[in-house]
Amino acid sequence: MAQIQSEAVTQPGRRKRKPRRLLSLGVAAAFALGGAGLVGLPSASAGETTQVQSDVSAQSQFQRGPDPTVSSIEARTGHYRTSTTRVSGLVSGFGGGTIHYPTTTSDGTFGGVVITPGYTASASTMSWMGDRLASQGFVVFIIDTNSRYDQPGARGRQMLAAVDYLTGRSSERHRVDPNRIGLIGHSMGGGGVLSAVDSRPSVKAAVPLTPWHLSKRWGSVSTPTLIVGAERDSVASVRSHAIPFYESLSRSTDRSYLELNGASHFAPNTHNTTIAKYTISWLKRFVDDDTRYDQFLCPLPPTDRNISDFRGNCPR
Repeated sequence: MAQIQSEAVTQPGRRKRKPRRLLSLGVAAAFALGGAGLVGLPSASAGETTQVQSDVSAQSQFQRGPDPTVSSIEARTGHYRTSTTRVSGLVSGFGGGTIHYPTTTSDGTFGGVVITPGYTASASTMSWMGDRLASQGFVVFIIDTNSRYDQPGARGRQMLAAVDYLTGRSSERHRVDPNRIGLIGHSMGGGGVLSAVDSRPSVKAAVPLTPWHLSKRWGSVSTPTLIVGAERDSVASVRSHAIPFYESLSRSTDRSYLELNGASHFAPNTHNTTIAKYTISWLKRFVDDDTRYDQFLCPLPPTDRNISDFRGNCPR
């Protein structure tokens, strides 16, 4: 079903951002060459200069790591060195797990990401995403559920309990910005992501991977959501799950649908460059508010040997 669809609301938002992006690069260069002064910029009044400085600060506040390239977001290892901390299954609210995090403390706090496996699966099935995302500048918590048979609603509640633990009680809480959280889940874990963001709209980004849920209507979700489906999914058919989920999301919400060409339901359980590339871009854009990653999401990626369908809007 190779196709690509773009919603009409995309391009105006993209055109509006370009002048600010170019200006911010100019300001960055000026700082590099002339210290704190705005050397080499067009003349401006004090008020205009203050506004320029404010805009640059707002855009760069949560940027982590060097300017991204296709190679950098496709690589298995990003800019940061990482380490892990094991969390006991005795923690109340979910089944324990492993926190993957950048070891540096010189770049400030990082966005947090909680990842949940699918039905009957353990955290190990999603472990490949741990260091891969952490090395890009996130604190990543891959959890086990209380029972491998928990349904999506229960998985969603456990994800939120894991968020609260990560940001409030974990040994790595000092590394995490509690106001910048993303959720990822596979299968029923993906359905759990939708349930979780529906109940907690303060979550900044959602990435359900080959998601499964009995409910097909998610119009009240306001969290930017990237849904990843698999063309040959025989467990959670894209026609019964991923596509209806995507289509039910409000057009006022940043949303995209990526379909993996020829892939099965279990594609997210092993290293997958396409999943990683667009998940990193989505999290960077909406958890870190890092517009440097717009280039990978807009214009919408074309269909190719890896992608059979991509639809949505450009980030707003």
